[in-house]
Amino acid sequence: MARQERAIRTRRAILEAAGAVFDEHGYTSATIAMVLERAAVTKGALYFHFPSKESLAQAVLDEQVPLGAVPQQPCKLQEIIDTTFVVGHRLLGSALLRGGVRLTVDQCAPPGVDHTGPFLRWAEHLAGLMRQAGERGELLPTVEPRDTAELLVGAFAGIQLMSRALTCRADLGHRISALWGHVLPGIAVPGLLLGLDTRPDRGARVLAGMSTGTPGRGREE
Repeated sequence: MARQERAIRTRRAILEAAGAVFDEHGYTSATIAMVLERAAVTKGALYFHFPSKESLAQAVLDEQVPLGAVPQQPCKLQEIIDTTFVVGHRLLGSALLRGGVRLTVDQCAPPGVDHTGPFLRWAEHLAGLMRQAGERGELLPTVEPRDTAELLVGAFAGIQLMSRALTCRADLGHRISALWGHVLPGIAVPGLLLGLDTRPDRGARVLAGMSTGTPGRGREE
């Protein structure tokens, strides 16, 4: 059991180090040697978990959606909103998530690294929540869940890139808030709009609530 726990910790350390290296250098310039130095593990330990640079990059990519997990909300639109804010806030502190996001948009990574996976998984996850929102009467009748989910994923990818370039993502919460200010009137029933929390610090507050077991539900907090 102790050996298994040690292996899990080692794998996680490698992933965290690889995320930082891919974020800082991109796929092409990143090397296994950089990851080994950052993770402080042996080459044998790394190759036990990841047989190639491609498999390591793929594992970093696969961590994206789990890092966007948020508490369930009675209002599914608020849950979708929370997901975007939590991912945005975690980008400030998680090298693993930043590395995965950079790999997603890195056109220099080889065909063996699946760029489409994160986009498709995020779109599927949000589309599922959109369908639940529609079933609960939260959406206007013209809203198509999958199209709206893909629009949100694409828009988020773009604004986080712009925020990274201009402010190292310091203003990402504000940009996500502005995005929702434009999107929500076109998809949410009017009676719901005032109760939805899209303030720029929403991600920090949701994560703080998760750590204490008291996640906020919207504007009433």
